[in-house]
Amino acid sequence: MMATGEPKAKKIKLEEKEKEKEISQNALFGMGNPLLDICAVVDKDFLDKYGLKPNDQILAEDKHKEMFEEIVKKFKVEYHAGGATQNSVKVAQWMIQKPHKVATFFGCIGKDRFGEILKEKAEESHVDAHYYEQSEEPTGTCAACITGDNRSLVANLAAANCYKKDKHLDLEENWKLVEKAEVYYIAGFFLTVSLESILKVAKHASENNKIFSLNLSAPFICQVFKESLMKVMPYVDVLFGNETEAATFAREQGFETKDIEEIAKKAQNLPKVNKKRQRIVVFTQGKEGTVMTKGDKVETFPVIETDQSEIVDTNGAGDAFVGGFLSELVQDKSLEQCIRAGHYAANVIIRHAGCTFPEKPDFH
Repeated sequence: MMATGEPKAKKIKLEEKEKEKEISQNALFGMGNPLLDICAVVDKDFLDKYGLKPNDQILAEDKHKEMFEEIVKKFKVEYHAGGATQNSVKVAQWMIQKPHKVATFFGCIGKDRFGEILKEKAEESHVDAHYYEQSEEPTGTCAACITGDNRSLVANLAAANCYKKDKHLDLEENWKLVEKAEVYYIAGFFLTVSLESILKVAKHASENNKIFSLNLSAPFICQVFKESLMKVMPYVDVLFGNETEAATFAREQGFETKDIEEIAKKAQNLPKVNKKRQRIVVFTQGKEGTVMTKGDKVETFPVIETDQSEIVDTNGAGDAFVGGFLSELVQDKSLEQCIRAGHYAANVIIRHAGCTFPEKPDFH
């Protein structure tokens, strides 16, 4: 009697496994600033000329306008489809592989050559990109000035700045894609563009007990856009950031601590609308361990050790970490598994130029 039951039990187990793998299209939604990355290894003189810090991210001012032309003339450049959120959803899609178009992306581009390149790149990476196209401003660009292990990013948002809620997000066919999603991710950079779009998506997630995640993205977001950031914070289920952003955030919020674990705890305990989910805070620290709040504890997870000689470019490592994390989160995997996937993706990215990766992941 027993023996005949065994294969059946095995079959049920297999079916459960199969079921677990099914993931629907458009389950992950990202919205942000689509930028064409112009990456180049530059020298210190170039940074000094434009008053850039070796490791920073800023928005282009008038004094940087010539820089975009100069970098193309002076150095060997590579073009990549970029922008923080787009990078992360692209990495998540790469980690998931099939089905295609698990990740949706919204953002604004220009009707120009760079816009066409972005559309091609999104297509190649199997992301379901729905861009709002307009002709007032050209497609945004981001100069990634690489010196050694450091990268200084200067973003000229241009078209990315022109995203309009009423012209794109509110359209029925686009909003349907938002409703299809289970997990939402927006980088803090988008706070500079369309707070009302972020709030509409964040409220939808909160009201439907879906997961809304946000990245602090840059020290200037925590300072200059503090008010907008704090309007969104009550809807944030997962908050990402790195050690520099965490420190700035803590200072701006008057947390009175420089201890990253303490900062994570305090950020976790900020007011929250959807009480069914406790906020998760995840802070990366480059090659130091990643800090994550879990329940009432804070844990630190070591990153994968990499030989210094294998590191090509740390540009995109943070975005890749988030992409890896989201790829597992959207499949309901454990938080530990999300962190492992984040570390794996970041580890792959730092061995390639820009936010690029091999054809298939080797993650188990």
